[in-house]
Amino acid sequence: MVTIDDFSIFSWLPSELAYLGILVISFILNIIPFLPVPDFPVLVTATFDSKLDPHLIALYSSLGMGAAKMVIFYASYYGRKFFFSAKAKENMLPLQRLLARYGWGGAFAATVTPIPDDLVYIPLGLAKYSPWKFATAVFAGKFIQNEFIVWGAIYLGRPFVENIIGYSTSTVNLVAIGVASVAVLVVMVYFFPRIDYAKIIGKWFPWTLDDQGKDKNGQGQKQ
Repeated sequence: MVTIDDFSIFSWLPSELAYLGILVISFILNIIPFLPVPDFPVLVTATFDSKLDPHLIALYSSLGMGAAKMVIFYASYYGRKFFFSAKAKENMLPLQRLLARYGWGGAFAATVTPIPDDLVYIPLGLAKYSPWKFATAVFAGKFIQNEFIVWGAIYLGRPFVENIIGYSTSTVNLVAIGVASVAVLVVMVYFFPRIDYAKIIGKWFPWTLDDQGKDKNGQGQKQ
């Protein structure tokens, strides 16, 4: 059973090194897609170190998490040329236009909600979403989430947080989340380039089609 005591290393470090440690550990815990190891024990144990500022704990952890997610994003961003044909890339243009307008909200929502965020981040990379917009959405979401965890630990206290950690980090929960996430990703990557986005997205968002409002076969879409 994982408890916050298992991560209690920051009290032995000077403040500068403690913040760096928070950043590095947060990066490592987030760099592997679908690694279901919760990173909030790092935040909680740091919170109970009186020499550390709660806002800086949230900030440095957010920087580490965001950097890791950018690595995953760029891997899918540039990796798509090895997996998708030219026809598949052309087929995805309506999706890219849709994400260009609404992708920020999707990335932000995936960050602050309990869903496995890589299920959203990887498709955004495959669809060549703006890296700058992705980075700001992820950082904003992570920072808000981390602030909530840090101040929750301060006001709710250590026993309450330990109970949450004990439940969330049970072996069965971690394995189940990891297996399910990987399975969903495999299915998603297989079907992702095969979906007729012009027909599906164009029906509800005709502006995602070409300038003439036609699908890839040159047929006009019904409004």
